[in-house]
Amino acid sequence: MDCSYFDAGVCRSCTLMGQPYAEQLAGKERAARGLLDRFGDIEWLPPVASAEAGYRNKAKMVVGGSVEAPTIGILDEGGRGVDLRECGICAPGIRAALPVLARFISSTGLVPYDVPRRTGELKFVLVTVSPDDELMVRFVVGSEDAVPRIRRRLAELLDALPAARVVSVNIQPEHKAVVEGEREIVLTRDSSLVMRVGGMALRLRPQSFFQTNTAVAEALYRQVADWVDRISPASLWDLYCGVGGFALACAAPGRRVVGVETSSEAVKSARATAAAAGLPHVAFRSGDATRFAIGAAAAPDLVIVNPPRRGIGAELSAWLEGSGPRHVVYSSCNPRTLALDLDRMPSYGIRSGRVLDMFPQTGHMEAAVLLERTAA
Repeated sequence: MDCSYFDAGVCRSCTLMGQPYAEQLAGKERAARGLLDRFGDIEWLPPVASAEAGYRNKAKMVVGGSVEAPTIGILDEGGRGVDLRECGICAPGIRAALPVLARFISSTGLVPYDVPRRTGELKFVLVTVSPDDELMVRFVVGSEDAVPRIRRRLAELLDALPAARVVSVNIQPEHKAVVEGEREIVLTRDSSLVMRVGGMALRLRPQSFFQTNTAVAEALYRQVADWVDRISPASLWDLYCGVGGFALACAAPGRRVVGVETSSEAVKSARATAAAAGLPHVAFRSGDATRFAIGAAAAPDLVIVNPPRRGIGAELSAWLEGSGPRHVVYSSCNPRTLALDLDRMPSYGIRSGRVLDMFPQTGHMEAAVLLERTAA
């Protein structure tokens, strides 16, 4: 894949841009094996490739420039806006939406936030596209003052962008490197975007986590469900469950499934999906995964963990080592912290593993492993 922004030096986020894709994928598999091969006699499954371009289902775009000429993309070292609305790794539906949103920013008079001067109101535009080409659009602003103006012109936006299913405003008043705040004001009748993945109709609300690459996420859910079904546990926890993808993919008659997630919005999304799918034996709870595990009366037969880049950490690793089930499925977006966590869990070995290229053109990857307790 070629990128004019990368070639011009205005954006270097995709550190592997220009490298042949087969080399990228092979390099990621070598890196994962180099970190993880010492944890067992591993059956490495073939890596899951992605489309090289147009794979990102979500764009977190900084708004810069001026009301008359807003930029949608990133900031340079001086805090000035750099327009990336033609970014090639974004899905086509997102690229088509960004010029429309730029015109809406101008017509609504939303002043882009000037980071060096700490002036203005509109900080980010967050756009998510579903497999049905429907959109969730979120405006991140510094205060509620902008909300009435966006609300008054909402019909204009929906006419210009008919794919928009959910439109919301997020309030982030602080001057710091945080994309979004706690308060979300949904302006549309619909408050969730349906993400159809592998036969599941996941409900995605604002502030809910979902994997960046829908096609590879589907392969990841399918792989984890295959491992789980072969083991056939009677009970299962999905810790750091997000909108419930693993829990719902692994649901089966008679199997007790509990998902745990800190984001209350994600839990609402997961519960809505489970209810719509008629899965009363799948429950979701809002809370800290480690606190939930430590406070439980008994461990389940199998635990799935899908933590952020920092990993599950010492405390949850220690709980799994001392009280955990025979099997753990660990889905990691950072194999380095996965290896650190496994060092804390010497009773477990990797039985099977797979690299899934969730982030082409970058050095990041997803690595999923099936762990089995090898010592009492």
